[in-house]
Amino acid sequence: MKVELALPPSKRDLRLDLFRGLANWTMFLGHVSSSVLAWLSFRNYGFSDGADLFVFISGYTSALVFGRRMIEGGFILGTTRLLRRVWQIYAAHVLLFVFYLSAVHFLSNSVNAPHFIDRFNVAPLLNAPVETITQGLLLRYKPLNLDVLPLYVVLMGSFPPVLWLMLRHRNWVILGSILLYFSARQFGWNLSSYPSGVWYFNPFAWQLLFVLGAWLALGGANTLRFLVRSRIVLVFALTYLLFATVMTLAGQIPELQQLFPRVLFEAFNPNDKTNLAPYRFLHLATLIILGARFIPIDAPRLQATLWKPVVKCGQQSLEVFSVGIYLSFIGYFVLETTSNGIVVQLLIGAAGISVMTAVAYYRSWSKRIEKLAHDAIPVSLLPKTLRHPPVN
Repeated sequence: MKVELALPPSKRDLRLDLFRGLANWTMFLGHVSSSVLAWLSFRNYGFSDGADLFVFISGYTSALVFGRRMIEGGFILGTTRLLRRVWQIYAAHVLLFVFYLSAVHFLSNSVNAPHFIDRFNVAPLLNAPVETITQGLLLRYKPLNLDVLPLYVVLMGSFPPVLWLMLRHRNWVILGSILLYFSARQFGWNLSSYPSGVWYFNPFAWQLLFVLGAWLALGGANTLRFLVRSRIVLVFALTYLLFATVMTLAGQIPELQQLFPRVLFEAFNPNDKTNLAPYRFLHLATLIILGARFIPIDAPRLQATLWKPVVKCGQQSLEVFSVGIYLSFIGYFVLETTSNGIVVQLLIGAAGISVMTAVAYYRSWSKRIEKLAHDAIPVSLLPKTLRHPPVN
């Protein structure tokens, strides 16, 4: 089977690591929910934000890594490696889930601030603890800001047959993904949440970003190369990004609302994040096109020292993301119970990003040590379960 992957086996696209690291940083800043730090995130300057970028890049890298496994070892080997990654993501979610709930409950009681319980959707745990934990393990109950990893688990868990088909008929798969997206929006398809409602990130809609990333990685990027080179597309992309920025800012600044007819403003505000509004998808697509046009894969500036911490956070994305979500609550708690001044907010943001970066460097060092130790032992002496190195 001949498949045209976006990258040769020995090549790593640092752009993916860079932007996934930026997505992790900005999601942390946005989740702290302070007036200053939120303005340092993507969400106030366009229709899409760090979550969109995270899901798209996850689909792209998953297709590259596990597509090679499936091509070289067949469907069964590729699926087992992919499902092992699903288990890692699920285990990270469960660990974050437990620590997050414990922190919210303990800290709210320690300062007698019961409003934290309601704000972070922890009240169901107090009313029905066993049922709530069970539903949490089933991914139906999610405290505030713990929605991305369950979406990631579902997308990755359903990816083996999708990837198998994409390796053979990638255009038919992306067409099916588009049809599923519009059907979900038209007929209101979503998964139910506990104790009520639906998933904040509708997986039937958000799968489009994941599958698009996989499609581009498996050769679709060459199909759309003309969009990257087109001057007309460039002008449209820049114009649309400017429109999206002004329209999004208008939702925060009442004076800007006067620039738009009411019907136009209400078409984009509030931003439909749950069902991945088409204008949100288009916003990310224009960013991808501009990124591919102005930042080639071999751009020397990608190797600059300035970007190394961000790139490292992108390379250890799962650990950094989980730590960032936990730190976002801690940061919010500190600001609410001490001082909410601008200096304190900036210090909280800097401290959180520093911890996330330290975690990324530690995990990188730890994995490197584990690999050296593994390579130092003859393969014949290893247990059968350890004879294959883990997939990053």
